[in-house]
Amino acid sequence: TDDYYGDGYYRNDSRANDDDGGHSDSTEGHDEEDEIYEGEYQGIPGAESGKMGPVDGMAQQAQFRDLAQFEAERRKDQEELAQQYETILQECGHGKFQWTLYFVLGLALMADGVEIFVVGFVLPSAEKDMCLSEESKGMLGLIVYLGMMVGAFVWGGLADRIGRRQTLLVSLSINSVFAFFSSFVQGYSSFLFCRLLSGVGIGGSIPIVFSYYSEFLAQEKRGEHLSWLCMFWMIGGIYASAMAWAIIPHYGWSFQMGSAYQFHSWRVFVLVCAFPSVAAISALTTMPESPRFFLENGKHDEAWMILKQVHDTNMRAKGYPERVFSVTTIKTVKQMDELVDMGEGTAWHQRWRMKLTDLFGQHIITIATSISILSLSYYGLTVWFPDMIKYLQKQEYSSRTKVFIKEKVEHVTFNFTLENQVHRNGEYFNNKFMNLKMKSMVFEDSLFDECYFEDITSSNTFFKNCTFIATLFYNTDLFKYRLINSKLINSTFLHNKEGCMLSDFSDENNAYMIYFVSFLGTLAVLPGNIVSALLMDKIGRLRMLAGSSVISCVSCFFLSFGNSESAMIALLCLFGGISIASWNALDVLTVELYPSDKRCTAFGFLNALCKLAAVLGISIFTSFVGITKAVPILFASGALAAGSFLAFKLPETRGHVLQ
Repeated sequence: TDDYYGDGYYRNDSRANDDDGGHSDSTEGHDEEDEIYEGEYQGIPGAESGKMGPVDGMAQQAQFRDLAQFEAERRKDQEELAQQYETILQECGHGKFQWTLYFVLGLALMADGVEIFVVGFVLPSAEKDMCLSEESKGMLGLIVYLGMMVGAFVWGGLADRIGRRQTLLVSLSINSVFAFFSSFVQGYSSFLFCRLLSGVGIGGSIPIVFSYYSEFLAQEKRGEHLSWLCMFWMIGGIYASAMAWAIIPHYGWSFQMGSAYQFHSWRVFVLVCAFPSVAAISALTTMPESPRFFLENGKHDEAWMILKQVHDTNMRAKGYPERVFSVTTIKTVKQMDELVDMGEGTAWHQRWRMKLTDLFGQHIITIATSISILSLSYYGLTVWFPDMIKYLQKQEYSSRTKVFIKEKVEHVTFNFTLENQVHRNGEYFNNKFMNLKMKSMVFEDSLFDECYFEDITSSNTFFKNCTFIATLFYNTDLFKYRLINSKLINSTFLHNKEGCMLSDFSDENNAYMIYFVSFLGTLAVLPGNIVSALLMDKIGRLRMLAGSSVISCVSCFFLSFGNSESAMIALLCLFGGISIASWNALDVLTVELYPSDKRCTAFGFLNALCKLAAVLGISIFTSFVGITKAVPILFASGALAAGSFLAFKLPETRGHVLQ
């Protein structure tokens, strides 16, 4: 594959005599002034080269030729280009250029990781500002995944048409703009809309980043370095957790303009979370387009210049500036529109079926099922788990509830916090409740006669079947919906407090707990990432995927035996650390299974399915919170077991050139 003398496509005379296939030493001993870089590239062969002439004849006879034979010839050309491209990457080496691109694309992947966590971290604070019901909070949590689902499909398709770099710049710009706006808008609908579009923007990150980076990696480096790239998703989660921990509890970081505009600390956190995306945009402007994309679209001169840039950057960094990029011409592949070349008589549904078959290949169902299973289990468990922790905390909190029955209290002033109490059949005469907080207080079948409530702030507080006689409520948030089946006789509400009345009280300790658990869960991915990166090219993608799925299944099953917070946190961290290897293997497989002209489209489609499965998993798993933990855990374990079986239905791509 090194020499194409007969066809005139690729000259690499010096490499044929070079003992070291990884580098070009052809210029050693030459006078550097004799080397004219610009003169090396001979361009695309002309019609007289012996190859383009038959192409013209082929165009005239295409309608009479068998489509399968035509496709076979085209595939042969693509395979020859893939082999030649691999040889060129070997000559370019792996060095400064790839590492620079690694950190640039890592920022884009980091922004995707941040996006997943933003809404979950701000919800406890945002619900106070926006008066969110449980349904609204649930919708806000899912809207990001829906946006990312749409974005993955749209940007993946565009990246194969207008270029990886250009599409990634546009998608990250949309993410940055609407993430920025979401920190300032006040209403729930506006915030929901901004987070939706922010998710649409970042949805292009994963399918484009992996495809883009893979097209600069030689065969023996691809699995390992794509796995290293996955670490930036983890870094994004750590960044979001640390910033939430550092910013959101500082309620003093806020200002307001009357009652119309409020800017609290959680909005500062949302703003800070847009920084990785902005940084990625700035850094990406310095990087070139993928040369493989240019080759697929007939722009051979542009591709050659970029490959030469990669070669020269790496050689200078390694101390070999005299080494000359020896590629002179690059093979061309005929462009073809499948819907046109199928013939006029082909039915539309047959055309589209053939196009989709050509686009995704025979492995689409298997890999789509594997990704959906992993996504449903992973996202379902990781979102279900914090809710389960909260449920366990509530159970433990409820176990400490104090119950008072038939108490009689007269002429007493309550000016201290009342918390976690139940009062049944009590009688309260001429009592004052002033300047206090009521947390998780319940009064049942009680009588309040000539009582006075002033400046009360409450959460999860209710009066059930109570009677109020000649009682005044002044500047309180004890609205009538907190008085369930209660009677009001000559009682008055004056200057009720404005704002949202929350059904649950969320204190700082609980907030810190959620941030800390997310931080630990994300950090636990690090060992699995390192192991998968080091072994990906040694044991292969399928063994990595199947092995990780089996061990994840076992670790998930043991979650059912965790009866304490600390035990469940440890088991979830174990699950996350093991399952990351499955994600890495699927990402590498997806990149290597599909040809360059369809890679981003296929990856985007599969990533959209991944987000759809995440939405389904979150909806299913969270519905069992407080009911049983056995069903979600057994469901996830069974799904992962099925995924490990499906893994062996996929082809092994280790050692293959990039199609």
